[in-house]
Amino acid sequence: MNVTKGGLVLFSANSTASCIELAKKIAERLGVELGKVQVYQEPNRETRVQIQESVRGKDVFIIQTVSKDVNTTIMELLIMVYACRTSCAKTISGVIPYFPYSKQCKMRKRGSIVSKLLASMMCKAGLTHLITMDLHQKEIQGFFNIPVDNLRASPFLLQYIQEEIPDYRNAVIVAKSPASAKRAQSFAERLRLGIAVIHGEAQDAESDMVDGRHSPPAARNISAIHPTLEIPLMFPKEKPPITVVGDVGGRIAIIVDDIIDDVDSFVAAADTLKERGAYKIFVMATHGLLSSDAPRLIEESAVDEVVVTNTIPHEIQKLQCPKIKTVDISMILSEAIRRIHNGESMSYLFRNIGVDD
Repeated sequence: MNVTKGGLVLFSANSTASCIELAKKIAERLGVELGKVQVYQEPNRETRVQIQESVRGKDVFIIQTVSKDVNTTIMELLIMVYACRTSCAKTISGVIPYFPYSKQCKMRKRGSIVSKLLASMMCKAGLTHLITMDLHQKEIQGFFNIPVDNLRASPFLLQYIQEEIPDYRNAVIVAKSPASAKRAQSFAERLRLGIAVIHGEAQDAESDMVDGRHSPPAARNISAIHPTLEIPLMFPKEKPPITVVGDVGGRIAIIVDDIIDDVDSFVAAADTLKERGAYKIFVMATHGLLSSDAPRLIEESAVDEVVVTNTIPHEIQKLQCPKIKTVDISMILSEAIRRIHNGESMSYLFRNIGVDD
């Protein structure tokens, strides 16, 4: 059954078969067919896009899920957006559940803010609206000069906890680092559960030591800069031994985060929780990148189950590790598309979501 007004065209911008599964689910919920388009690689690795139906004066929604070849994924999206723009589409909305390069949203020494570059490229290509989910940093929305709807996957993960973890009332929500404490607090308050925070783990790439504050290098002799100027230097951080703030003994531990890619930190957190008496350990994340040998490490770890959404295809990883479970979020994406196309308010999709969520 078609639940939208006429004039909507839905495209999948990905050339990989496993990546168009989400697009098919969204199209089925909307009661429309996926638009006809050819996306393929030339022998010289150039990306070619050929739209095979008219989009003149229509609302175009381009669904792009990130494959392992992330740079090709970006080019497929940009070329398709530009093709729709030059074909006189009325509006062009990008549905990108996982925004690539989202971790590169801060200055790193002499690096660059790649998220800002990518946002500028999308706007320049002709994108008029962006629908995404659980951005790594909400401030990334400010990189765009077009409307951005940053949807949340937490209602689906909360529902999974309530329905699939029988004894979840005996659980505690765990942040594997102080940086994840806000997300853990949000889950804990909605489930009326306690919270625990692991402190003292190894510094990650987002520590203050690599955010550019040490460039240029500090001079050895302060007086060499100016004879009367004495700048107080910041003391270096000293990592404390690993501690767990909160009681996890005899409880189910549920570690929550937005992205699970390199699983070493999650495995280390699970080992720590096991030592502190947790008898079952779950990991919940929106985006399951699960790169390199993540499935093997999860299978050999103390983690009992890893729950991620289908913002990124991970069918191969599920075959390698039966501990990985998937939650479908096509419902909220299809509803967002329907509301934008019909000119309805989006506030319903953000009900009970606070500023810090």
